[in-house]
Amino acid sequence: MPYLIGLIIALFITLTGVGAGTITVPVLVLFLGVPAPVAVSIGLMFAAVVKLILVPAQIVRGNVAWRTLGYMLLGGIPGVLLGSLFLKHLVTAGSENVITAALGMILVTTAAWQILFSFRPIRQRSDVKDRSRWLSWLMFPVGAEVGFSSAGAGALGSAALLSLTPLPPAQVVGTDIAFGFIVSLIGSGAHWFSPLGNVTLLEQLIAGGVLGAMGGTLLSTRIPRRPLRFALWIWLLVLGGQFLFNSYKAWNLPEKEAARHYTAARVK
Repeated sequence: MPYLIGLIIALFITLTGVGAGTITVPVLVLFLGVPAPVAVSIGLMFAAVVKLILVPAQIVRGNVAWRTLGYMLLGGIPGVLLGSLFLKHLVTAGSENVITAALGMILVTTAAWQILFSFRPIRQRSDVKDRSRWLSWLMFPVGAEVGFSSAGAGALGSAALLSLTPLPPAQVVGTDIAFGFIVSLIGSGAHWFSPLGNVTLLEQLIAGGVLGAMGGTLLSTRIPRRPLRFALWIWLLVLGGQFLFNSYKAWNLPEKEAARHYTAARVK
């Protein structure tokens, strides 16, 4: 099963440009029962490996805008380190339910925003003013989100590039993939020395992911990207809602258990 999941996730990453962590974490938690902190750690490492396959092709094609990438990393690298440290703090404090709720909120917010963004009229790239220096500030919270949830680099990064730079679509995709690879690599390095991880599961996901990335590269010119992205965000919106519902149930369970014990004691 993990092999198939890795293949499908990598296929969707290649076809839609949506980040690996955005898809990987909810799938691992909801379908394989992996604890949320471990899923985040695996999601970061898996994203780094999959994007390592994609980045060289983008560089060879000249699709990476290095100056713009530098602005993104100026804020993204400190952000991902801070987000990783915050996740470790919550795990140490035993606040896993807070992590689940936060992941659900991030998924719902990101998916809802992307769905609304999909309805925005497509602007000519030449009409967009170059405000790439703002990326350093904007990518700090995006990097923090990546370090905490492994999500956000692909979706929010590409949206920022489309809004703030006149880069052509090919360079938006290539620069965003390079940004996602670097912050995922740094974030996974920060998680590697923590007890969060499952090497066997990660290896199985990677084995399937390599095939998925290769297959997606071959199919990317034949499958329309926009409808597939829209359908994926709808699905992720539902999964985010499931995260919030599970967190709500977990929060109310101790209260219900206490009330049940109190009632039973009064009856006796």
